[in-house]
Amino acid sequence: METRFIRTLILFFILTIVFGILEHFWPSIPNQPKLRRGLGVDVLYWFFTPLVTQVLVMVAVAIVALPIYVLLGRSLDINSILAGYGPVEKIPLWQQGLIVIVLGDFIGYWTHRINHTITQLWMFHAVHHSSETVDWLTAVRIHPVNDVFSKGIQALPIVLLGFSPIAVELYTPLLSSYIALIHANVSWNYGPFRYAIASPAFHRWHHEIDKKAWGKNYAGLFPIYDVIFGTFYLPLNQQPKEFGIYGEKMTENFIDQMLYPFRNWKFPRRRLNTARTSR
Repeated sequence: METRFIRTLILFFILTIVFGILEHFWPSIPNQPKLRRGLGVDVLYWFFTPLVTQVLVMVAVAIVALPIYVLLGRSLDINSILAGYGPVEKIPLWQQGLIVIVLGDFIGYWTHRINHTITQLWMFHAVHHSSETVDWLTAVRIHPVNDVFSKGIQALPIVLLGFSPIAVELYTPLLSSYIALIHANVSWNYGPFRYAIASPAFHRWHHEIDKKAWGKNYAGLFPIYDVIFGTFYLPLNQQPKEFGIYGEKMTENFIDQMLYPFRNWKFPRRRLNTARTSR
């Protein structure tokens, strides 16, 4: 826990400097305030997510995966689990990691899309979209139930296919930094490479409340999935400017955001659909 906290703290300071520079020289929205509404809440999320939510994800995956391991006759020895199994076990860890990233993003595309489609799941996912100023810290504003569901759905088939859980850990700092980048107040769209890798402009359009961007850009890393399934949207001569939940405001209070899905469980469907599709 202490090691994870120190790593999270170091990464926080590094990214604060890096994105401070990027957002200064290549802003999507010039003069967007740094000390914006909800900053303190998002800093709290930055430490809460890796120290609490990610632990919950691992526990949830273990609870589901271990009985399946038993039914399949797999060893429950921790070293065996970490090593992976089957043909995949023979693949070097760094290559396993690359495969997992591609496969995981495909699964992530659909879980993200489902989070915008099913009413009860949207209630939790709405927390992520509640910030009206999107920058790199917005990336960690995620309700733990949303994170456990999405990450669990991604991780379970990957583990059951025989990939080592260590494989993704090799890329975790890089992935965390990149997810922060695509939320950052940076104007990059990557030009001809915009279909190959998610850019800040690509993902920031996903947070835009303009109806033209509703239901678009679900992929986390590879926009080709959005291209294939008809949800790609990235105008080259325009930047997204308005963010949040269409027609709604959420308080910038951590406890309130944790309780929001439960307090609004019976939110009127007509009104919810408007908010949900805006994402």
